[in-house]
Order: sequence, then C-alpha cells, then structure tokens
Amino acid sequence: MIDSAARVLAAGGLVAFPTDTFFGLGADVTNEEALARLFEAKGRAPTQPVPVLLADMGDVTAVADGIPAGAGVLADRFWPGPLTLVLSRRAGLPALVSGGGDTVGVRVPDHDTPRALIRALRRPITGTSANSSGNPPHRDAAGVTADLGGRIDLVVPGACGGHTAPSTVVDCTGEAPVVVREGVVPLTALRAAWPDVQMSPGVRGTEQ
Repeated sequence: MIDSAARVLAAGGLVAFPTDTFFGLGADVTNEEALARLFEAKGRAPTQPVPVLLADMGDVTAVADGIPAGAGVLADRFWPGPLTLVLSRRAGLPALVSGGGDTVGVRVPDHDTPRALIRALRRPITGTSANSSGNPPHRDAAGVTADLGGRIDLVVPGACGGHTAPSTVVDCTGEAPVVVREGVVPLTALRAAWPDVQMSPGVRGTEQ
C-alpha cells in the first residue's frame, strides 16, 4: 500500500493517511498542481498555509533555510512528535504551501505511515488534516471517505496515534520561538527544553 500511495503522490495525486494526531492529507510539496488540487479538495483558501511532514530531521533543508538554535533544540526533544516548527521557506519551494508567505511549518510525525510515504516518495509531503475546511478532523478512514469522497485519490487505512489534539505550532523565525498554537505539547514542556519560548497573544486552536 505504501508503494502504491507513493506512486499516486508522485503522479500529482492526493493521499489521506493516519498520523499520530488525525488523518492527514498528503500532496507532493514540490508539485504546484497537486498543491492547488489539495486546496480545492479541502475548500481551503490559498492564503492559508499547510504544514509539511518530514521523514526525519535531515529533511528540513529540503523545505527550509536551515534551523535556528532554539528550533534545533525543540526538534531534538520533541521529534518525532506533535510539534510543528515554523521556519523560513527555502527558495524554490512553491509559495502555495506557505499561503504565499515566506515561512513553512514542518514536523516529523510519530507515526510509521507518513514517514514511510515520505521515504518512498523521496520528498516531503503536506500534512494538513484530511477534512473539508470547517469540518472536524478525522481519526478513521471511513470519516475521511465520507467527508472528502471522490475529491482525493487514495485513503491509506490504519489507526491514528493516541493524541486527540492537534500539534503545537511554534514560530521560530524571530529572535525567540513563539507558540502560535498550543496543542499536544504544552508551553511548560517547551520551556523546559528551551526557556526562551514565548506565548503569542493570538488565537489558539486554529485549523490544521
């Protein structure tokens, strides 16, 4: 199933798969047409960025301009796991994945399926939740199929991890890391690893 799913992704298709949090919706992050299909399938505004999943920390340089010291410490502590780090987007990566901006949110999920897909494809993939915008994320293949139906090409079956909240998102593009969404990983745990982590006064709990 992994090899078949990787072939679908390589051809510009959309694949849903279980992760450590919810089912994710994957597209090849280097394929602008696939990314456009993903936004259309979800009914998501193209100004909203989507997270990128990596197989391991070594994949960071494929999508981002390096990793700052604080981000590196957090990645070492919480990857694989439900922590998304916002970094400076690498030139050449389609801006659509970043909602037209200059940053990209990346994480290494604590689940074998997405990491196997990335390794088989040999490129990072998107990790936005596999649901229509406005609907809750799904934790089973049946929910994904009922929601997205014929708008995606393949659903990889399997069980999600034990987390029922989305990943925590930390912006690491400024002088100090800033939590912009508090999810599975709490601020106290982040500060235990890197004391300079700050909390944004902005809204939490936004859509993945």
